[in-house]
Amino acid sequence: MMIAETKRLLISKFTIFDAPFFLQLANSPNCLKYIGDKNLKTVVDAKAYLQEKTIKSYTDLEFGFYKLSLKENNKPIGTCGLAKREKLDNADIGFAFLPEYEGQGFGFEASVEIIKLAKLKFKLKKVVAITMPSNIKSIKLLEKLGFALEKKVNPFDDDKELLLFVKDL
Repeated sequence: MMIAETKRLLISKFTIFDAPFFLQLANSPNCLKYIGDKNLKTVVDAKAYLQEKTIKSYTDLEFGFYKLSLKENNKPIGTCGLAKREKLDNADIGFAFLPEYEGQGFGFEASVEIIKLAKLKFKLKKVVAITMPSNIKSIKLLEKLGFALEKKVNPFDDDKELLLFVKDL
């Protein structure tokens, strides 16, 4: 189901039929390096993850991560969306792309639209973002989007300290 579009992108809800693409994305080098290994090894694993996490989020929270596809040919290239994590007070924005689509402005383009949805459709007052201190490209993108570094946090049970960025809507 389409939720928004930009100049170059279609933003839609994931379905279980997106599992082959999601498997490829989740195992791309920068996803593994900066987001972490979700231990998705097969299309069946990806279907289960989408069903239990991503699609469930649409029902439980009204938002989640969305599939980003090129307008010109409907080819899926990445994801951008919002998550509500237990140890964070506010929903956080995230994004990931297949390697061949990184660094082309798609992250900015999609994030601007997701931030608009956060404010207008989901009525959020603030959005946060978490990233590894070594993820310079994400930090620069967050700053370009108007996020400000607030503090260091440890939102997961892996002892990895992350940077927390905040944007008031």
